Amino acid sequence: MTADPKAGRPSLAQVAALSGVSVKTASRALGGEPRVAADTRSRVREAADQLGYRLNGVARELRRGASTSTLVGLLIGDLANPFYSRLAGGLERELRMRGLQLITASTDEDPEWERRLADALLERRVRGLVIASTATEHAHFAAEHRHGIPFVFVDRPPVDLAADTVLLDNRHGARLAGAHLGTLGHRRIGVVGDLSRLSTHRDRLDGFAEAMRAAGVENWADYLVENAHDVVAAERAVRDLLDRTPAPTALFTMNNRITLGALRALRGHPAPPALVGFDEVDLGDILGVSVVAHDPEDMGRQAARLLLDRIDGHRGPARQVVIPTRLLARGSGERPPTSAGTQAS
Repeated sequence: MTADPKAGRPSLAQVAALSGVSVKTASRALGGEPRVAADTRSRVREAADQLGYRLNGVARELRRGASTSTLVGLLIGDLANPFYSRLAGGLERELRMRGLQLITASTDEDPEWERRLADALLERRVRGLVIASTATEHAHFAAEHRHGIPFVFVDRPPVDLAADTVLLDNRHGARLAGAHLGTLGHRRIGVVGDLSRLSTHRDRLDGFAEAMRAAGVENWADYLVENAHDVVAAERAVRDLLDRTPAPTALFTMNNRITLGALRALRGHPAPPALVGFDEVDLGDILGVSVVAHDPEDMGRQAARLLLDRIDGHRGPARQVVIPTRLLARGSGERPPTSAGTQAS
């Protein structure tokens, strides 16, 4: 007996019939209950594999009286971004040790799509949600939060919602980058940032501005470009900056995708400006790219621990964990301004 692809999904009754047991025994065998004989369990599993049958885990837990599943949702901006993949890895490994499974979905930095995905996960009674949010308010989560569904916000804090948060020390990292370039004598620094509505962008911009004020550079915003959200937009923004007269002698790129765009724009440049990026980039150590570095896996681990603590019953006030940032000088950020390009502040 094999499954007919035109007949829809196979049923538990079909598995029971193929393996020669009752429906109840088939359910127990597939559910891992210990009172089922080993040969019966093996026979039922072979029948399920042959038919392509899988238990509906959420429905099974609801029948047992559980109000939630073993699933945890993670909403991130871009599945292709290495920062988010590393964050998800740290989160998933912590959850796995507690028998929880991670479902990851990309919002494409669309607030409306983020809300629809969150609602869909909550309808499936996930144990909790971890969100790298692109939205500018989160009051719509308040009801679920009051009913005990834990939320942990990563990378960007919630607005109008008291929830646990794990953030990078964005301001400090950007201040390090600005101070580093200023110490080398750079006064015209092209700053290429992400979507201006994102808190990460605003915090990094504030940190960089602090460094410029300390260095006595008053007109630094003349070389600021915002909303360069992807690699293509960032490459175009950097090319435009380099075409200015006078051109910047250095660049500060405010996330890893923007840094990649900058590297494309600088490819083959006879005298490239200094470059410091925020976030690690693939092969950055080999390519000699100076960056503001941090640990995305630790962000995921910390988020998992906060979430598990809430699942275990912690009801205290919202907590915030800050992941440190540091400057890695590898060569690209240590280029001095050219004699022709140096400008007094």
